[in-house]
Amino acid sequence: MPVIADFYSDGCGPCRMMAPIFKKLAKEKFDDAVFVKVDTNAQYQLAGRYSVRSIPTFIFFYDGKKVNEFSGAGEGQLRQFTDMVIGQAKDENVKLTKENLAAFYVKQGSEKTEEEIQGIINKCAGAKSGKYVEFCVGSSAYKLSRKLRKKYRTAPVMEPRFVKSTSDESDKKDDEASSDKKDSKRNRKTASGATDKPNLHLATMEELQEELERRYDEIRDAEADAEEDDDEFDEDAHAFKRGSFPQPVTVIGGGPAGLSAAIYAARSGLKPVVIAPPMGGQLLGKGVDVENYPGMFNVTGPEVVSSMRTQAIEFGTTFEADIVKKIDASGRPFKVYLNETEEPIETHSIIVATGAESNWLGIPGEYELRGGGVSSCAICDGAIFSGKEVIIVGGGDAAMEDALVLARTSKSVTVVHRRDEFRASKILAERVKQHPLISIRWDTIVKEIIGEDIDETKKIVSGAVLYNTATDQEETVPIDAVFVAIGHTPATGFLEGIVTYDPEHPGYLMTYEGSTRTSVDGIFAAGDVSDAVYRQAITSAGSGAAAALDAERWLSEMGLGNEEAELEAALMAELMAEPQSDESETYNAYADVGGARKKKKKKEEVEDESVLEL
Repeated sequence: MPVIADFYSDGCGPCRMMAPIFKKLAKEKFDDAVFVKVDTNAQYQLAGRYSVRSIPTFIFFYDGKKVNEFSGAGEGQLRQFTDMVIGQAKDENVKLTKENLAAFYVKQGSEKTEEEIQGIINKCAGAKSGKYVEFCVGSSAYKLSRKLRKKYRTAPVMEPRFVKSTSDESDKKDDEASSDKKDSKRNRKTASGATDKPNLHLATMEELQEELERRYDEIRDAEADAEEDDDEFDEDAHAFKRGSFPQPVTVIGGGPAGLSAAIYAARSGLKPVVIAPPMGGQLLGKGVDVENYPGMFNVTGPEVVSSMRTQAIEFGTTFEADIVKKIDASGRPFKVYLNETEEPIETHSIIVATGAESNWLGIPGEYELRGGGVSSCAICDGAIFSGKEVIIVGGGDAAMEDALVLARTSKSVTVVHRRDEFRASKILAERVKQHPLISIRWDTIVKEIIGEDIDETKKIVSGAVLYNTATDQEETVPIDAVFVAIGHTPATGFLEGIVTYDPEHPGYLMTYEGSTRTSVDGIFAAGDVSDAVYRQAITSAGSGAAAALDAERWLSEMGLGNEEAELEAALMAELMAEPQSDESETYNAYADVGGARKKKKKKEEVEDESVLEL
C-alpha cells in the first residue's frame, strides 16, 4: 500500500489547519493507503533525510520509494497527489505468471518455447539469467502488459498481487484468537471456580504483573478513544450552521482582536460567528513565551489563542473555518462570500479583524525557493534546520523573536538589518545582541538568495548575496535557510472599493470619532487592520472588545439584534399570556421584535375567548 507522510510541527499554523483535513482524508482512504504523521521536532533526523525544508510537507511513498511531495496548506494538492499514488498502486497491484503469459502467446498464434517464456518472466522480474522465477509483479508486470497490449491490442490475464482479506475472514480470525485466549484462561481455573477472571490471590508475581499491565492498557485505550471522540464532537458542535435569519454580528479573523470581539458579542447575546482559517493569526506563530500579555505568563502564542477560543465557545460563539472572498455592502443585510461555499452569510454587522500578512523582500530567488529554505515563520520551519546556519532579515520585535527561536536549534543565526540600530523593544534587542550564537550584520541587505538542485523537482537554499550599504561591498555567504521578518501588510484587500483606507498608512482602514467605526455603517475595524502604530496582541484584544461594544450599540440604534431569539421569546410570551377580562389597554413589549417599531394593541372585550395574532 502507498504511504502518505505529513511532516508537521505543533506550533505551525498551516500544520494545524491541515491536520483535520489530513485526518479526514485518512478515514476516507483507510483501505487504500497508510497515513502517518511525523513531528519534525522529535524526528528531525528523518526530516533531514528527506530534505524537508518547510512545513507542512507531504511526501508520498510507493513500493519503498518517494514518488511525489509538496509543501504548504493545500487541500486540493493533497487530495490530487493522494489519488494519484493510490491509482498507481491499484494499477501496479498485479502479478503476471508464467502460465498466463504462455497461454497469451498461444492465443495470439505466436507460441514460444518454455525457455523463451522463462526468459521474458526473468527479464520482467529483474532476475539474473539462468535463475528460475514463477512470476513478475508490480510496475514491471504493468509495463510489460501495456507493451503487449500496444503490440497485440490485447493483454495477458493478470492476477492481483495482494488481495484484501474480507471482513468475514477478519472476524473469523478475531474470533479464533479470542477463543484461544478464553481457552487459555479456562485452563487456569481453580477446581471450584467458574469464572474467566484470574484468581488473583492464587496468582504468581508474573501473572499479577501481566494482569496489571493489561488493565493499564485498557484504561489508556479508553482514554485515547474518549479524547478522539471529544475532538470530533467539539469540531461539529461549534461549527457554524446557517439559520433563517441574518447573523447579528459576523467577525472576520481569528486572532486576539477577532476572538476578543467574539467574546464580548457573545456575552451580549448576539451569538457571533467567527470566520477564519484555524491558524489563529500572528500570535499562533510565536515560538517564544508571551511575556507582555497581562495574566498570561510562561505560555506560548498557541496556548493564548486556544484559551481565547475556548472562552468564546463557552459563551456561544460558532466558527466557520474558511477565508472571506468578498463582501457585498450594496444592500442590507450585508452578504459575506466565502472561498469554499457558494451561499453567502447574511449579517447585519461586520467586525473586520483579519490582521496582517507577511511582507517579502522581492529579490531574485526568494519566490522560487519558498519551501526550500525561504520562510516567514521561524517557529514553523526552524526545527527543520537544526544544526544548520541560517539568516534572519529584519530589525523589529518579530525579527528578534524569530532569531531567539532559531538560536535554540540552529548552529548559528545571522541577523541582517539595513540600519545601524534595531527598531525592536530594548529588552528583546539586548537578548539578541548578547546571545552567543547570534551575530549581526548592520547596514546590510540581502540582494539575492542562491539555490541548488537536489533532484529534478526540488531546489534548496545554498547561499545568499549580502550588500553592505555603508562600505559598498558585496559578499556571497553559504547559508542553509533565510527567514524573512520585515513586517506585515493588513489583510484588507477584500474591502477595496467598500470602505475608506487611511491615506497616511496604505492598506489600513480609516476609523472615525475615536471609535472602531469605518466609513460604512455596520462595518467595524479591530486590531492590526486599523492600528499602524502599536500592533500588539494586547492592543488588538482591546480594540476587538471596543468593536463588539460599538457593534452592539449600533445594532440597538438601528433596532436590530438577535431576531431569532427575540421571535421565539415573543411567541412564548404570547402563548403564556393569560386573557385579560378588563378593558384596560396593554402593551406587549415582545411584539416589537428588534425594536424597529412600537405597537400598541387594544384588546377588545370578549366574553369567552382571546385571539392571538402571530
